[in-house]
Amino acid sequence: MKKTLVLILALAMVFALAAPAAFADDAFKLGSSGPLTGGAAIYGISVMNGIQIAVDEINAMDDGFKFEFESQDDEADSGDKAINAYNALMDWGMQVMAGTVTSGSGITVAAQAFDERTFMLTPSGSSVDLIADKDNAFQVCFTDPNQGVASADYFADHFADAKVAVIYRNDDAYSQGIRDTFVKEAEAKGVAVVYEGTFTDATSTDFNVQLTAAQGAGADLIFLPIYYTPASVILQQANAMGYAPKFFGVDGMDGILTVEGFDTKLAEGVFLLTPFSADADDARTQAFVAEYQKRFNETPNQFAADGYDAAYILKAALQAAGCTPDMSAADICEALIEVMPTISVDGVTGEGMTWSASGEVSKAPMAVVIKDGVYVTPEF
Repeated sequence: MKKTLVLILALAMVFALAAPAAFADDAFKLGSSGPLTGGAAIYGISVMNGIQIAVDEINAMDDGFKFEFESQDDEADSGDKAINAYNALMDWGMQVMAGTVTSGSGITVAAQAFDERTFMLTPSGSSVDLIADKDNAFQVCFTDPNQGVASADYFADHFADAKVAVIYRNDDAYSQGIRDTFVKEAEAKGVAVVYEGTFTDATSTDFNVQLTAAQGAGADLIFLPIYYTPASVILQQANAMGYAPKFFGVDGMDGILTVEGFDTKLAEGVFLLTPFSADADDARTQAFVAEYQKRFNETPNQFAADGYDAAYILKAALQAAGCTPDMSAADICEALIEVMPTISVDGVTGEGMTWSASGEVSKAPMAVVIKDGVYVTPEF
């Protein structure tokens, strides 16, 4: 019996030594919420993974700065689940938030975070409503209007003679917002929009009417300011009817190559506007991609890159503001509000990123095209 007890105690000591050290009071508590389950889980998991890599790198540095990281699942809900995830993080002791992942939940959470004075830096929530009239909310990704304008400008530069159809989801702030500015900018740039078709979440499984109308209008390029799941259905149904226009999407389509049961050959030649390309040859991007592939056995998408940058942006802001981990979330919030418009950060989604006082990021977008199942820089 004594030998057994000694063995148990010895094993307990081994496991205790092998386990990660508990965080002391010298770490900032960084929280994030996003869809970790459900149809949009690829976005939330990617952001969480990207943040975790950055947090591990930051914590391994010799400058004494530390993060303790916690993530909650909000299922991309814009109601109670979003608030419950945020409240769980606050109960845990969150001081700064790298979230939310999606715009719908972000709009809901931002209202409460504004009242409670919690600082939010959303990696991928792109709606202007998320940051509007909220001095505590900032974005890593482009706003929806910026994506619409940049897409139209890209069309004018590279597809000036195209006949364009737009298919967008009219009950989604993200999709509607991009469509609105795209159409306005396209008209100003002389890009011919020959058809617009809409759908809702409830009707996102059948696009034959929209595709038939786009084909009938002579559209040879279809702009899809939507998420990757309905986009994969559109590509499948267009192929089935023998309709083969070019397709051009935005950051929400990043993930289309991972859709279960989807023939990725149908995505060959699809363009995406994104701030991140995994095939970029700069050292920062390649190191991030290599680490992500090592940990998760897949190539990181733009959402993972946004999450990765979010952690480093928050570190830069906290250091510039002179914040310390013993400060309250509210005091940190006020300090970061003052400092965000004054900093510049180099990341994998942009060099020299800066922020306006209204929360918008300034960085240059880029386009990638899917070739042989990977994203590459287009050649014209």
